[in-house]
Amino acid sequence: MAKKINYFYAVGRRKNASCRVRLFKGKGENTVNEISLEKVFPGEINKIILSKPFSLTETTDKYYFSARVLGGGKKSQLDALILALARALIKVNPKFRSFLKKGGLLTRDARERERRMVGMGGKSRRAKQSPKR
Repeated sequence: MAKKINYFYAVGRRKNASCRVRLFKGKGENTVNEISLEKVFPGEINKIILSKPFSLTETTDKYYFSARVLGGGKKSQLDALILALARALIKVNPKFRSFLKKGGLLTRDARERERRMVGMGGKSRRAKQSPKR
C-alpha cells in the first residue's frame, strides 16, 4: 500500500489559464507540469514574482509545490500560479489571509479577452468602413 502524502490543494485562474497546485510541507523541487520551475518560467523577474506569496507569509523554504497549468499564455499562467499558491497558503494557515490580501495576491483578475462580434469586420471593437459617396 502506498503511503499517503499530505498536501494543500488550490486552484487559480487568469484569462484562459487555469492552475492546480499541490503545496507540500518541507523541502523539494518546485515543478510545473512535471518540469522544473526555472525551465517553465525563466528569468529573474519571474523568480521574484513567484517568491512573493512565500515572502509575504515568511514561509520561504518551508514549502514546495507541484503545479499543473493549462491554457493561456506564459504571463496568464504565471498569474494563475501565484493566485493558486496564495489560496493554498491560506489553507495552510488562515492567519496568512491578511498578509496576502494586503499584497494584492488574492484578487482574481477577471479581465478577459473581448470576443469578436458579428458585423464588425472581424474584430471586437472595429466598425466597418462606411462608403464616402
